Amino acid sequence: MWRKINLNLLAVPVLVLMILGMMILPLPPLVLDFFFTFNIAMSIVVLMVGLYTREPLEFSAFPTVLLFTTLLRLALNVASTKLVLTEGHTGADAAGKVIEAFGHVLIGDNLTVGIVAFVILTIINFVVITKGAGRIAEVSARFTLDAMPGKQMAIDADLNAGLIGEDEARRRRRNIADEADFFGSMDGASKFVRGDAVAGILIMVINIVGGLIVGMVQHDMAFADAGRTYTLLTIGDGLVAQIPSLIISMAAGIVVSRVGSDTDLSQQLLGQLFSRPQVMYITAGVLGLMGIVPGMPHVAFLTLAGLLAGVAYSLENRTKKSAQAEKAAEIARANAAAAPAGPAAEQPLQEVSWADVQPVDPIGLEVGYRLIPLVDRNQDGELLRRIRGIRKKIAQDLGFLVPAVHIRDNLELKPNQYRIQLKGVDVGAGEAFVGQWLAINPGSASGQLAGTPTKDPTFGLPAVWIEGSLRDPAQAMGYTVVDASTVVGTHISNVLQSHAAELLGREEVQQLVDHFAKEAPKLVEDLVPKLVPVGTVQKVLQNLLDEGMHVRDLRTILETLGEHIGRTQDIDDLTAAVRVALGRAIIHQLFPGETELPVITLEPHLENILVNAASGKSQGGLEPGLAERLLKQASNVTEELEAQGFNPVLITPGNLRPMLSRFLRRSIPNLRVIAHNEIPDTKSIRIVGVLGGA
Repeated sequence: MWRKINLNLLAVPVLVLMILGMMILPLPPLVLDFFFTFNIAMSIVVLMVGLYTREPLEFSAFPTVLLFTTLLRLALNVASTKLVLTEGHTGADAAGKVIEAFGHVLIGDNLTVGIVAFVILTIINFVVITKGAGRIAEVSARFTLDAMPGKQMAIDADLNAGLIGEDEARRRRRNIADEADFFGSMDGASKFVRGDAVAGILIMVINIVGGLIVGMVQHDMAFADAGRTYTLLTIGDGLVAQIPSLIISMAAGIVVSRVGSDTDLSQQLLGQLFSRPQVMYITAGVLGLMGIVPGMPHVAFLTLAGLLAGVAYSLENRTKKSAQAEKAAEIARANAAAAPAGPAAEQPLQEVSWADVQPVDPIGLEVGYRLIPLVDRNQDGELLRRIRGIRKKIAQDLGFLVPAVHIRDNLELKPNQYRIQLKGVDVGAGEAFVGQWLAINPGSASGQLAGTPTKDPTFGLPAVWIEGSLRDPAQAMGYTVVDASTVVGTHISNVLQSHAAELLGREEVQQLVDHFAKEAPKLVEDLVPKLVPVGTVQKVLQNLLDEGMHVRDLRTILETLGEHIGRTQDIDDLTAAVRVALGRAIIHQLFPGETELPVITLEPHLENILVNAASGKSQGGLEPGLAERLLKQASNVTEELEAQGFNPVLITPGNLRPMLSRFLRRSIPNLRVIAHNEIPDTKSIRIVGVLGGA
């Protein structure tokens, strides 16, 4: 039975019981020595963990550790106080060898030095380190809470774009909540250390006064002997408790002041303090000038100046060699791309064949050479995983698998530039900087950021490329902060979704039908291609995608085409019939969960004019002036409804819907057009705007 007990679960209860026991039960000096040594070791362990922690959440148990270490020190103070007062008259080792060592070795039997050292340590701990760490934790907690909406929006954006899955989104949201809880807990836990410092001073005064009374009254000691003995023991006891307290406070300050990075504190400090030769040269020059001033310690100043100058020279040489190597590599890549395969004499002439005809890639991505790490499999390119996630997300949302993205490097592009191509034609371009972050202003961010101003390549929002150290401050200001791979991935996702109809070729439709045939083989066998040609299915699906609809319900689409293909071959009429059959899905996509649909309608006179124009009864079609006024008014109404939180949807007669939809979506892509007969009987409409009114 005992073997089944997890001993790790007993660690905290045993520690709590041990602390309570030290406060209540008398301890022999030898046991007290072990506990004091354990307290010192524990404080050093906590400090080392804090130094090697890369971000605060890696040490999320620190507030609880702070509480337990504070209670342990106070319990040791109580236990040592009992020994000092009861056995102090027997000598300096009455409370154990550790207290005696701190009393004799560290202060050299000089009571004044001991008292001053103890007070200074307490002041440093209480006034400087603990107060500063508490203030940082308080401000960090507030900034973290203020930045939570922006971080949540960034997670939702990545999830909607298919860059991350549900599990990863839940993990990121949990990390955000844990981060806020951590800094809030640290803000409260820092009060424990401040209270511990105050308690140390009070315990010292109580021990000295109590020791004088006990020594003189109970043990007939002289005032001088009692004062020396009990003060020595008290100072030793205070130092052996305050030094671990100071170490723990340093660990708290290091953890809460840590800015997120991929390196530990030592690497971060060395990389940022001693990575600029100019700074080292200037510092060496200043120290050298101070060293030649008469009366200054020449050896110390000049020696350190020489060391700094040597470090600066070494850094400068290393930087030059790195730049030369990068330039040589760039030249080599350019020469390799431009040079012929070999001497003409060594290359036999090859006949031209169909292998020389390169097909156009449906989707292409070209990158500059500095973006190669994002798409290199050998370097575990992050963008490759994001593109796979984007294709999976689009397949789930739209109902078909978009072609693979063909990625290549292009030396003609700028080093940080990328270009998205659709069937060989550029449809998007931008710049991304590996190792930096793009801080996007969604319109509500406050404050300016140091970096390279630009615009978000996907939505055109104002943005700034910043260093990783500014990521958390930018989020606290309300910016949406994303890395380089997310920037490119979001741009690709937006391009694929906006051009989904063009990407649905006949090959993709055939694959879609073949895949659906596994679920409904009889339906596909009877309809495609016996009654409904694959080309007709493709054009209807493209019409649906053009208007922002998914094509996941292939069963309803094929059945509807099978019912109407005998009466009409017109693609618009077939699309209209399919839309009526998909009416419930269309309304759910536009108005999820609503029973009363807020829509825009046409003024009756304008509706009659448009119906006549659509049916060909109006000579000359739609007047240019009327078309311009209609477009302008539709744009104004759309902006007003979006500002009010409505999804702008125009409802029209069925025979008018295709013409109006094609006319309006060129300039107002956010305005959707539906027909009266697409609305299910369970829904009602509410007019929130009219086109054509005065």
